[in-house]
Amino acid sequence: MLSLRQLFLLNNAQTSTSPRLLEIEKAEGIYMYGPDGKKYIDLVSGFAVSNVGHRHPKVVQAIKDQVDKYMHLAVYGEYVQAPQVLFAEKLVSVLPKQLNSVYFVNSGAEATEGALKLAKRYTGRTQIISCHQAYHGSTHGALSVMGNEYYKTAYRPLLPDVQFIHFNNIADLDLITTQTACVIIESIQGEAGVIVPDYDYLQKLQAKCSETGTLLIMDEIQTGFGRTGKLFAFEHYNIVPDILLLAKGIGGGMPIGAFISKREIMDSLKDNPILGHITTFGGHPVTCAAGLATLNAIIDENMMDGVNEKEELFRQLLVHPKIKEIRGKGLMLSIQLDTFEQVETMSKLCAEQGLIIDWFLHCETALRIAPPLIISHNEIKICCEIINRSLNKIN
Repeated sequence: MLSLRQLFLLNNAQTSTSPRLLEIEKAEGIYMYGPDGKKYIDLVSGFAVSNVGHRHPKVVQAIKDQVDKYMHLAVYGEYVQAPQVLFAEKLVSVLPKQLNSVYFVNSGAEATEGALKLAKRYTGRTQIISCHQAYHGSTHGALSVMGNEYYKTAYRPLLPDVQFIHFNNIADLDLITTQTACVIIESIQGEAGVIVPDYDYLQKLQAKCSETGTLLIMDEIQTGFGRTGKLFAFEHYNIVPDILLLAKGIGGGMPIGAFISKREIMDSLKDNPILGHITTFGGHPVTCAAGLATLNAIIDENMMDGVNEKEELFRQLLVHPKIKEIRGKGLMLSIQLDTFEQVETMSKLCAEQGLIIDWFLHCETALRIAPPLIISHNEIKICCEIINRSLNKIN
């Protein structure tokens, strides 16, 4: 009889020639467990998904309650479904008043696709500006605004009229003109290795967009729902985007995304043509129920209150001559090393000691730290001990 691992390699499409092949039987809180009972600390939160931890009891209960009522009913936007309505209402209540129209989709990539379409439809313009080293998903439109040619060449031609600027470079903002439909930018660049923007840069970016009538799309797919110590990272910079992208952590482990704008902008998808963006499973009632429970848990359990302290603890304890720099904000951090070989070895050494850590698409010399917000100070100390011990073993 073939093992589960053998069946995985035989029947499941592979995304690389060297998958991690870590078999997980169950997960709870910040921990994942293998079939042999081995316990792993998930220091990447399933890539910024499990902000409230794996299987948060309120999220699990919300899922069970909704399954007992109904699951899929119709394509998004046709029926009045309580989970969608209540989750949208809650999101609007915690966002600036301009962001008052929520379109639920299935993922971050689809949120990107919908937002790009919306910007072009509303402005009547075609030029899109993104950033070098940006990551907004892997579908064709999202790939077009990815700022790394390595991942794009094999799939060209992509969307035309896309231009790239350098993140945090004020001089490049002059490339934004009255021909620009939108600038799409991460509040903090994630896959570039966690690059935090300057306050002045984002202020000037928003001013330039306002001056030229360009829509500012802010990608909070990794940074949203408390990861940086605020519910949304743009709150650190006293700006408000025209379109906001959410996904990953908003579903508490369930697949969901959203793009959010003001009603006037979003209404442009309703006609000429009708059904300007349509999705069958977007806003699935079970995922929306999970999303509402997730947002309520973050707020009601004050999960953001300790994020800054936890960041500081990581910075205090991760002191090692092989660490060149620690970048980030809140519980979205990167440890800069010298080489990919070091990063790859660290990932394996940490996994052997029960700690899951990973790297970035556009920065292969850094390690990702993005644990569930519920991680305790003692658990952080354990993680740092394993990381420092592993650093002692690499060349």
